[in-house]
Amino acid sequence: MSRNRLVWAGVIVAALIVLLIILNLGAILNWVRYAVEFIVNPHERIDPNTIIQCSDSPGCQVVHPILYSAIFLLVVITGFAYTTLLERRFIAWFQHRVGPNRVGPKGFLQPAADAVKLIFKEDIVPANVYKAVYYLAPMIKVVPVLLVMAVIPLGPDLMVPWFDGNWYVVPLGVADPNVGVLWLLAITSLGTYGVALAGWASNNKYAMLGGIRASAQMISYELSLGLAMAVPIILAGSMSLGDIINQQKNIWEWYVFQNPLAAGILLIALLAEVNRAPFDLPEAEQELTQGYMTEYSGMRFALFMMAEYLGMIAVSMIAVALFFGGYHLVPVDSVPLLGALFYIGKVVALLVGMVWVRATLPRIRYDRLMQFGWKILLPLSILAVAWSGIAVVIGDVVGDPMVYGAISGAIFALVLLGGFLYLRRSGEAEIAEPDLDENPVITGEPGGIGYAILTFVGALIAVPFVLIGWLANFFEGLSRLGTGPEDSAIEAQTGKTPARRSGTD
Repeated sequence: MSRNRLVWAGVIVAALIVLLIILNLGAILNWVRYAVEFIVNPHERIDPNTIIQCSDSPGCQVVHPILYSAIFLLVVITGFAYTTLLERRFIAWFQHRVGPNRVGPKGFLQPAADAVKLIFKEDIVPANVYKAVYYLAPMIKVVPVLLVMAVIPLGPDLMVPWFDGNWYVVPLGVADPNVGVLWLLAITSLGTYGVALAGWASNNKYAMLGGIRASAQMISYELSLGLAMAVPIILAGSMSLGDIINQQKNIWEWYVFQNPLAAGILLIALLAEVNRAPFDLPEAEQELTQGYMTEYSGMRFALFMMAEYLGMIAVSMIAVALFFGGYHLVPVDSVPLLGALFYIGKVVALLVGMVWVRATLPRIRYDRLMQFGWKILLPLSILAVAWSGIAVVIGDVVGDPMVYGAISGAIFALVLLGGFLYLRRSGEAEIAEPDLDENPVITGEPGGIGYAILTFVGALIAVPFVLIGWLANFFEGLSRLGTGPEDSAIEAQTGKTPARRSGTD
């Protein structure tokens, strides 16, 4: 009976709400129209005298970075937590499993459970570690990632109200330096120091090997990464990330279409930058337990994991800014927050691609990674820079913007044709098998300078043993002097020397 009363009460309340909405529908529609007009075109509804550029206000220059950093950190930390859930769910989907589904609805609170577990986990510090570096290494890994994100604009300038009654036009970024691309290249390399120092300070062979691998890996791809980042600089004529993004307002102007080779190289190098599969050699579980993180636990281990996933977000933001149009998808100057949503959507798409790569490709072998970085990636990155450089120079000489597109398309066709012919030739080439009939290892026949050297060394080693044998035979002959034929016969039969007879016998 009470349950029916509750149902009827709910129905009555819902009916009253619907009735109120119907009675006030005109006012609601007017409010929605005013809100949309304000969001789309706020300049027409605000007194121009109350609009102030943030760069013209000393107070705004102090307050804006602090507030923006606080909001951005909150969003990024939340994004990092749910990037772990995204990866686990997608990996489970690729492997036909369910994935985390126990904590919260559909496992939605799994990141919170992981955070609580790591916060209350015992923090064990092994003996004989170099404590100062051991404690500092996780921070060296995390801080550069946040510094990289600080210079990437997430949208056009946003107009916000303040308590003094004025409206301030603020950028959606902490800063946009004139050397933004150089800043990205310099700061992204600092994270490797945290990995190398963590491996060295842990007093663990596995951790040390992980740090060495990270250092060697960074050297092998860093040149290619720098050359790939040089392509947007050539195309935009500026190192400012804001200028590079504003040069890609339309989809057909995205640099990924103007130089797809450089975009591919950048994505591969950034995967290696954050030690993601198939370049996760510094933390290979099957070989190095957990690599440079082997001796870390508790919140320090959580900092390393946070740095890895924040790094995934940061490199995705870099790739979107340099080659995928930044916050541009449709014109968003009138709705700045829409640009931020476009940017987040592109970043999520690249994160899904990283997870897809991890689920698909096995870990590359260490020596093959070095070969790939130096023999394949570096020449291709030089070709990518030459591609854009030649096209830009010819386009500037002719003075027609369409010429750049034609030259770039022709170079792209030549690159595709050259790659096809190279792959076809390498596929048809027969691997020359060694002639085993002439192999001394198989035939056993001596030959070559190696055999001569081994023979000489063997002869030198055998000389002392030959001398010892000769001396043994010599003394044995001396011991037999003075024995008669009968004694010799007895010794030959029994192996014993007969007793000497006295002279009186």
